[in-house]
Amino acid sequence: MSLRPRQEERRLAEPLIGAIRRASGKLGREVRLMEVCGTHTVAIRRSGLRSLLPPNIRLISGPGCPVCVTPAGYIDNALALLERRGPTLASFGDLLKVPGASGGSLSGHLGGGRLRVLYSPAELLELARSSGGPVVFLGIGFETTVPAVAAAFLRAAEQGLDNLFLYPAFKTVPPALGALLRGPGRNLDGFLLPGHVSVILGLEPYRFLEAPGGVPGVITGFEPLDLLRGILALVRQLAEGTRRVENAYERAVRPEGNPKAREVMSRLLEPADALWRGLGLIPESGLELRPGFAGFDAARRFGLPPVWNSEPAGCGCAEVLQGLQEPERCPLFGRACAPESPVGPCMVSSEGACAAAYRYGGAEA
Repeated sequence: MSLRPRQEERRLAEPLIGAIRRASGKLGREVRLMEVCGTHTVAIRRSGLRSLLPPNIRLISGPGCPVCVTPAGYIDNALALLERRGPTLASFGDLLKVPGASGGSLSGHLGGGRLRVLYSPAELLELARSSGGPVVFLGIGFETTVPAVAAAFLRAAEQGLDNLFLYPAFKTVPPALGALLRGPGRNLDGFLLPGHVSVILGLEPYRFLEAPGGVPGVITGFEPLDLLRGILALVRQLAEGTRRVENAYERAVRPEGNPKAREVMSRLLEPADALWRGLGLIPESGLELRPGFAGFDAARRFGLPPVWNSEPAGCGCAEVLQGLQEPERCPLFGRACAPESPVGPCMVSSEGACAAAYRYGGAEA
């Protein structure tokens, strides 16, 4: 859709917008719909989609950015590894500017030769073979990126590489949705479910949303028309008084997801309790190495302490991640905190809600 002329986009969108307005008119109240994907957040802000919706439909950003939900103590532990002048660290680039509890970030070590930025986990094996010493991969991501990381480490095991280690901070989406619904001050009426994650998971892991206490959930893609379809499906369910998990991204998401990718993940990793920035400790919402692969465990190999979290003074990132505060309402937004000098991770990552709000503001379609 992004390649079509703007007038064609509006022509295709108008029937969906009209249907959303008619369905929302039956509600008689404001409804809050959370997109649980950082890519959705960016697409919504960039396209000005909010400006097309009726006043009683509010879109709320959630904890859909894996860098943003990584606790500050994880960053400090990674920094400690670098300061020991021990292993080489490898990471994806969007983690580097996230401040730790100490205020420092990994980006200060770029150019020193012991911090490597990767574009793909497939690069890990060659890095380990050529490094001459231990290599630690900082494992950040949701179900979308974990299978490729797991495949790389399974290959390392097959090849007998003994100098490659994993420091996992992986997170899984469905337990976070449950935590959001159980949280204090819950005020959510539906979820726009993440398309990329759902390519791996399929529909079944979200079925708990259909139980009493749940809310409607609709899997959507990333173009404005995809998002409008998802919003319409949610509003219609709310008007009907139903709660179902629907797939509005059929061209990419199969009901069963990708069983092969899940099998690769489960061979290396198993569920574990995980600490989320903003959401706290969520049972079985993370992934840790299975006992048979404990030799890859960087925390065990290098004696890293348990992860903890702290928030910078005045930073509203924790509230933004819970959908309790719009980025623009944070007192630091656009002043002390900007992409060039971020205070919190929601302004660091390109998928962060604060970064998207700063870049696109109140854009109109």
